[in-house]
Amino acid sequence: MPSAPPVLSGFSYVRPLGTGGFADVFLFEQNMPRRSVAVKVLLREVVDDDVIRMFNSEADVMARLSAHPSIVTVHAASISADGRPYLVMEYCPGSAAARYRQERMPPAAALHLGVKIASALETAHRAGLLHRDIKPSNILTTEFGAPVLADFGIATSLAGGRSEQLIAMSLPWSAPEVVDERTSGTVASEVWGFGATLYSLIAGRTPFEAPGVKLSRDQLRARILRARYQPIDGAAVPESLDALLRRMLQRDPAARPGSMLEVAHALQLVQYELGIAPTPLEIASEQWAATAAPIDFDDTVMRGATISEVEVDSARRPRSQRASARRDRGDVHESGTGGEPGRSGRRRRAMVAGYAAAGLLLAGAVGTGIALVTGGG
Repeated sequence: MPSAPPVLSGFSYVRPLGTGGFADVFLFEQNMPRRSVAVKVLLREVVDDDVIRMFNSEADVMARLSAHPSIVTVHAASISADGRPYLVMEYCPGSAAARYRQERMPPAAALHLGVKIASALETAHRAGLLHRDIKPSNILTTEFGAPVLADFGIATSLAGGRSEQLIAMSLPWSAPEVVDERTSGTVASEVWGFGATLYSLIAGRTPFEAPGVKLSRDQLRARILRARYQPIDGAAVPESLDALLRRMLQRDPAARPGSMLEVAHALQLVQYELGIAPTPLEIASEQWAATAAPIDFDDTVMRGATISEVEVDSARRPRSQRASARRDRGDVHESGTGGEPGRSGRRRRAMVAGYAAAGLLLAGAVGTGIALVTGGG
């Protein structure tokens, strides 16, 4: 069962969406502007420095990349009233994982999805970031039916760092070099994971599963380490697409395509061969990547709402100085001095007299009105 949903100012709880080892995800409705959002909340019992570091990294990476049309948009991140960090994201009602076990994705649809997600991954790599958890459940579908990449919870920097030391794998979509812990992630291992994901969507099973046979985790690891490619059976898969998937799933990282851009171009060529209009590439420019501020993957500080204090230069003098200046000009009558009231005192007396006159006029008007109503003269 999921944890209790947090109480968030400006949001109304709707229902749970999913649970995980580190966080729960809930559907909320944002009240202003009104929209459905997914809120990912860390579990209280697992919050420590490492989990906070991963959460901060995910929030910062998604904020950095969410302008891309094929990456889930993050709206906000903060700490709830009961002390749990949370992330407010775009609500995506579907996922590729919910589909591939029930029905095979037609090659044309898989090619379109492939170009979109390859563009997103190439953009992340140009920003110096690795996703490290590419699999069907992390490819979601927006309310408009568009595929988007999600869950940057174990993302890391291409330049290395503390977070790179974490070995995280999602069998059966992890590359052999990740499974036997030779590396925690590279561009080549991302190419493998993406190839395994596309294979699964088209075949209705993962690349190294035995059709109709339930494999243990150890058996699956052994099959991945051998990396013997099995052509997709029972589906009209073009030879060029099968050849590309075979290259992406090579045991030797150097034998795979060298980048996600190369993968995207190869997928477009298959579309062209099939007479399908190629899906446009959506890749950030080099200038965008060059001006990006580096992300601190070692940040373990819980960041929440802050109160900004802004100092503004003003030509107005402080109140104490203004009062002193009025006394010096004689504008303020001080009792016990025996002096005549200044302009301020005269102004107050004139105002009192004005109020009194206005009161008499009002009383006269009321009296006249009563006389008119009662018929008096």
